[in-house]
Amino acid sequence: MKIAIPNKGRLQQPTMQFLQSVGIKPLASDDRALIIPTSWEGVQLVMVRTEDIPNIVESGAAELGITGHDYVVESGADVEELIALDFGKSKIVLAIPQSWKENSVEELKGRELRIATKYYNIAKEYVIKKELNSRIIKISGAAEVMPSLGAADAIIDVMSTGTTLKLHGLKPIDVVMDSYAVVIGNRNWIKSEEADKINLVLTMMKGAIAAKGKKMIFMNVPDSKLDEVISSLPAMLAPAITRLSRSDIWEVITVADEDILPEVIAKVKAAGARDIVVIDIEKVVK
Repeated sequence: MKIAIPNKGRLQQPTMQFLQSVGIKPLASDDRALIIPTSWEGVQLVMVRTEDIPNIVESGAAELGITGHDYVVESGADVEELIALDFGKSKIVLAIPQSWKENSVEELKGRELRIATKYYNIAKEYVIKKELNSRIIKISGAAEVMPSLGAADAIIDVMSTGTTLKLHGLKPIDVVMDSYAVVIGNRNWIKSEEADKINLVLTMMKGAIAAKGKKMIFMNVPDSKLDEVISSLPAMLAPAITRLSRSDIWEVITVADEDILPEVIAKVKAAGARDIVVIDIEKVVK
């Protein structure tokens, strides 16, 4: 089976890091390679433009793909968004020159606008919805320079921090849509010959996401302190306890979010736990 992923751009590196956390590691590093074998037998990575991934997955050339939600919407491809990922978060915004007095979409309704964007379909739907008197100029390069070149009055483009817009003398005045990275699949993937492998890949992806930010904690607890320690512990379901060869000592295992780890350790130590060990969790498969 094939997974289409970005060959460059802001989603490329986090996508590779995510796949490595799943256990899917590329076995080649040639930047010119378009199809790369991985550490999973029978799973290949297809390196393509981020915006092309929805159409490639729709066509069945790749069973799965990782791209931006914005590109899925823009393409209109008949694919299924299977997993929302926690990277690639951004906003598609309408931005105008900082020198303009207008600060809202409503204030723009008296102007005739030329809007440069690579999101032609998203922009078209947006200006109709907002009842703007606009002409959409489709581009494939950097939109930010278009107003300063005189090729457009405003832009609809992706914004992460807003720094690039500010550097080009632009200000965002409305959010067109929110975007984030997604795992997409062909609508008919469940019927394909690779369905079992695809389902396993999706399960491992969800497991890697569920494990993010969680730690496993092991500790030894005297019998007399067991109830007090357990009452101090978080757990996914309930802490696991096992009596050790010494009958007066229990091993207690639990899972905690990383951001509350110091508090948890302080509580159980004060309650009588000792020999506390904290380890990373790679995956949580439910």
